[in-house]
Amino acid sequence: MTEIDPKELKILSDILALVLEDHPGQSDTALQALRNRARKNSTTGGALKNLFQTIAVNPSKAKSATRQTGTRASASKPKTTDMPDQYRVQLREMADSITRLDRNLRIAHSQNETLKSELYLTQKSRAELQTHLATLQAAKRAQKPLTIAIGLLVGMLVGVAGSQAMHTLRPAAPPPAHAIADNTHYLY
Repeated sequence: MTEIDPKELKILSDILALVLEDHPGQSDTALQALRNRARKNSTTGGALKNLFQTIAVNPSKAKSATRQTGTRASASKPKTTDMPDQYRVQLREMADSITRLDRNLRIAHSQNETLKSELYLTQKSRAELQTHLATLQAAKRAQKPLTIAIGLLVGMLVGVAGSQAMHTLRPAAPPPAHAIADNTHYLY
């Protein structure tokens, strides 16, 4: 195997640090930084692949070539002799987590689409009901003046008929004598 170039190892560690950051919205930035660093350092995909293969085959070379820096990962986790296996387990857990999150995201998207379609149907139904209600209210408004006119006409007819019935049932009494004026002298 070839000796691991410390420059390539530093590039790899920088790339992994950018990709593994837990800040939302930085994945695009990390990938763009990855491309920029690869272009700047003339690093190809094949070189990175060879570096991974070298580290996987002989981890002691990778440990001897790296500088001992106080990173968050080394400060928070105890060092063991079985580091590659620990990394594989972590990578597997991360891959499972990503798969689970992707599945949850797809479920959320499908639920969102279902809710959007239900909202559309509800809005459509509401618009139809409002149209129907407006039609009913317009019909009531159109009938109101007609009903008032018919009611007044019927009331007048009942009033006239009632007064005529009263005159018919009760004969007219002669007026009292003191109420009759003597107008005979005007006739001659």
